[in-house]
Amino acid sequence: MGAELRKLRERAGMSGAAAAAFLGGERAQISHIESGRYGVSDERVRRLAAHYAATDRHLIDALARMAEERSKGWWDEYRGILSPGFLDVAELEYWATYLRDIQMLHIPGQFQTEAYARGLIQSGVSDLPASEVNTRVEHRMRRRIIFDRPTPTPFEAFIHEAALRMRYCDAGTMIEQLEFLCEASEWPSVTIRIIPFDRQITGSVHSVLYAGAAIPALDTVQIDSAFDSGFLDAEAQLATYRELFASVETISLGPEESRKFIHRIAQEM
Repeated sequence: MGAELRKLRERAGMSGAAAAAFLGGERAQISHIESGRYGVSDERVRRLAAHYAATDRHLIDALARMAEERSKGWWDEYRGILSPGFLDVAELEYWATYLRDIQMLHIPGQFQTEAYARGLIQSGVSDLPASEVNTRVEHRMRRRIIFDRPTPTPFEAFIHEAALRMRYCDAGTMIEQLEFLCEASEWPSVTIRIIPFDRQITGSVHSVLYAGAAIPALDTVQIDSAFDSGFLDAEAQLATYRELFASVETISLGPEESRKFIHRIAQEM
């Protein structure tokens, strides 16, 4: 929401100081709103949009609903304990109308068992205190809340065969993880599709989470790497990633075939 308000202000050619003056505050107030550090009421969103001469009613209505609905979520319990990136991903997933995920080397976080998540976290940063490892694992397990609601979030995951075979932990833990992934693939809102080694990948495919919003203009892409993550929301960027998912879909196995594929790899371990 803050990013979209910033875009509206910049399109209007208005400085942050001028926008803050309209609200009767200091420049820092607009900076905090646009960076997501401060909340803002739906009424104030509409006032700012009108001041910026914004004309996209669907966008303005969607932003106002976001402001009205926003409240403290379960992820806020970890503020000051985990880095903001963990909280941002959890909040993004929670409010998304649908999610699409590509994972090349890991099982998606929402479908990780505790033992697998712990092994994965410890393999990445070996000197983390045990308390932080435990907190990260707990946070990852709680992200599954999106599937426990009356209307679970639709989630489509494309997982490369490499992610199924990478040994971040012992064989027993990997077997348990793959069996749980098979179980998750049968959840009502979940679709899991495997990309086998023998399928040709065109272009640069990497791990990415696509979060759909109430309107396409508010969609967000989260890029993940071993040491950092970032968010993209420009229309040109979103279009590129929509094409990426369409391309990956053409080389992936169907849901039922993928379930059998995962089960077979578990039996081979």
